Amino acid sequence: MTEIALTEVGGFQVGHAEDSEAMTGCTAILFDDCSPAGVDVRGGGPASRETPLLNPLADAKGLHALLLSGGSAFGLDAGGGVMKYLEEHDIGFDVGITKVPLVCTSCLFDLGVGRMDVRPDAAMAYRACENASRDTVPEGNVGAGMGCTIGKYRGISRAMKSGLGTYAVQAGRIKVGAIVAVNALGDVYDIDNGQMIAGLRTPDGKSLSSTEEEILGDIADTSSLFSRNTNTTIGAIFTNGAFDKSQLTKIAGMTHNGYARTIRPVHTTADGDSIYAVSVGKETADLNVVGTIAAYVMGKAINRAVLAAEGLGGLPAAREL
Repeated sequence: MTEIALTEVGGFQVGHAEDSEAMTGCTAILFDDCSPAGVDVRGGGPASRETPLLNPLADAKGLHALLLSGGSAFGLDAGGGVMKYLEEHDIGFDVGITKVPLVCTSCLFDLGVGRMDVRPDAAMAYRACENASRDTVPEGNVGAGMGCTIGKYRGISRAMKSGLGTYAVQAGRIKVGAIVAVNALGDVYDIDNGQMIAGLRTPDGKSLSSTEEEILGDIADTSSLFSRNTNTTIGAIFTNGAFDKSQLTKIAGMTHNGYARTIRPVHTTADGDSIYAVSVGKETADLNVVGTIAAYVMGKAINRAVLAAEGLGGLPAAREL
């Protein structure tokens, strides 16, 4: 496999908008055409809008855009800004009197950093659409990654700054890419060597602890386990392979293996972990091959999100610890 830029997968543009003071933001992915998509939600506390569109039994053939946002459930309102932008550009499902854009939104919880009273709204999402391009996608403290943190089992005082990451590869004619905002309860590990990169810090803040080990130490006091729904890692996979909604739902499920290989623990009741999978091409491809590649690509994007982040709001990033 050869590494490529995310937008080289083709068929979409990416745009960010954020408020660095409030530590929140959103990332819009605009598809060139109505693109088939699937979704797999495994976290216990998701915030999502219009995901039933992607049920294989639903009539919708695909999506016109996808929005990843901060703001917890409040950020779901930002999806209206993407719809406004697309309608103004005559993009959407034609209902005769107008065109209704098909847009899914997933949000992460970043209210515990920056300002809790400032969340992504329709105006911010509209700006993200205006900023959309096919250029190299900025990573780290941008868009939905602006307020991302990890290692929060002991609260924000021992957490670390995370962000947004991307990664993409080409194998023969097939291209697979990932984008992800990493806002996990758990710690992040290198997908290639298994070493911990960032996450829960020791009480003195100078080195890394292990969320898994500390959870096991608390096993007798189950009342304290996962009491804060302050997390959620949200991401998407794009491929030029031709798949339908049912197949893409399976690919999204296989991509969660990338979460499991790099985030520990993952898919807890305090996370709303969600992954979309979108087909943006017509190449003939095997579902199992693309799903396997997607899991690795997502793991690499998670690593990039952590390594590209910069310390903010009193929280150090991996590059500074």
